Amino acid sequence: MNVTIRPENAGDAGKIRAVTEAAFAASPYGYNNEAGIVSALRQADALSLSLVAESAGMVVGHVAVSPVQISDGAQGWYGLGPMSVLPECQCQGVGTLLMRETLDELQQAGVSGCVLLGDPGYYGKFGFARVPGLVFPGAPAQYFLALKLCGQCPVGTVSYHEAFAAGA
Repeated sequence: MNVTIRPENAGDAGKIRAVTEAAFAASPYGYNNEAGIVSALRQADALSLSLVAESAGMVVGHVAVSPVQISDGAQGWYGLGPMSVLPECQCQGVGTLLMRETLDELQQAGVSGCVLLGDPGYYGKFGFARVPGLVFPGAPAQYFLALKLCGQCPVGTVSYHEAFAAGA
């Protein structure tokens, strides 16, 4: 599969919604409204990074990155997610391409680090790991992962943008 990763453009919102809804339709994980979260982040101008994966002119994947707050006052930390890939395009490297480009862009921007809620078996291959003392209330600790890009790893409670309440 030939895939290009590029920034979201003005005409992508509906395509991103469709990809996100399809990707999470049968998932036992998540908020059950990831498409609503992405839309709410976009409306709040809180998408720090929004990348799409495109193949043969069709959007087949998307990743959203938004700022997070950490109770210890750490600055420059972001939350990665939701990340979505069309079910028929999963297990073909699309998610890996999205992750690599996202992490490259975050590193080039000089951010301190990134957190996410996800499968440690998958995200561990990108360097994400559980960090003792860094917590997201209500989430199983083994699935709340962080990747330090520079500086020190914070300790405290992480709060995502209020747009994530759209998924509650």
